[in-house]
Amino acid sequence: MRIGEAAQAAGMTSKALRFYEAHGLLPAPKRTANGYRDYTSETISRLDFIRRGRAAGLALAQIKEILLLRDAGQAPCTQVRDLLANQLADLDAQIAELVALRATVADYHAVVAVADPAACDAARICSYI
Repeated sequence: MRIGEAAQAAGMTSKALRFYEAHGLLPAPKRTANGYRDYTSETISRLDFIRRGRAAGLALAQIKEILLLRDAGQAPCTQVRDLLANQLADLDAQIAELVALRATVADYHAVVAVADPAACDAARICSYI
């Protein structure tokens, strides 16, 4: 199938498909006699994996490592498990930081919501932060 058909089947743009090809996530496709790229259903499967990896927050470099393992005939399951464990730990840390930030902002807002702007200390930029 041609690039537009492959991109549509994978739910992405032709530009994205060329980007992944240029960055080594897709093998170079065979060319037809007239020079058009000729993609296979294997390409669609690979693009689907890339899309799912990105949805899980994996970087393209990480996805490429997984694909290289698979291309070498190795099951990348251990690598994927470790990457996802790290991703979960990073997300948990980010959530904790956001919860703490929310508490700080809520505290500031509670004070400023009932404050009188006329009572603001002119020597400070803002008395409430």
